[in-house]
Amino acid sequence: MKKNSKNSEQTEFASLFGDVTPLQHDKYVPPQKDPAEKRLKLAKNKARLAVKRRASDFQFSDQYQAHFDPNKALAFIRDPKYKFKVKALRRGELVPEIRLDLHGLTRHQAKHEIAAVIEEAYEHHHECINIIHGVSGGVLKQQVPSWLVQHPRVIGFHQAPLEWGGQGALLVLIKSRQNDKAL
Repeated sequence: MKKNSKNSEQTEFASLFGDVTPLQHDKYVPPQKDPAEKRLKLAKNKARLAVKRRASDFQFSDQYQAHFDPNKALAFIRDPKYKFKVKALRRGELVPEIRLDLHGLTRHQAKHEIAAVIEEAYEHHHECINIIHGVSGGVLKQQVPSWLVQHPRVIGFHQAPLEWGGQGALLVLIKSRQNDKAL
């Protein structure tokens, strides 16, 4: 009995779908990328690597310890002609274009990241960056200001307003080619 019912189902199915032809399965060929796009992507990666290499050439000293007044907000001005720009940092009038969060990084990693972000800001004409070091009072909170004072492209910095990290962050004014031409 079972064979009969199975055969009748197959004939019924064949009568219903007899005029349907099976699909031909071809191999899927993914769309090819434009070779010019690939070359452009490689060129951008090379440029990024070059910026990182140049940035890692700058060496911060761990021996140097800058002195800051513990009773005042953390601030530094390299040149008095930028005094008003650093005041604008304090008031939160300059919005940082780049944000660097150092949470979870070692001292060595943080030094390289800071050097790289300063170089990137200089290359892309970014005037202000935000470096978040944390409020715990650990090594990075103590070392980051001393490292920034050493870098020649840092015009000044100020403790960030609350909206940009407060006591756990610094707003840093970076020298750029535009700054040099304007003043």
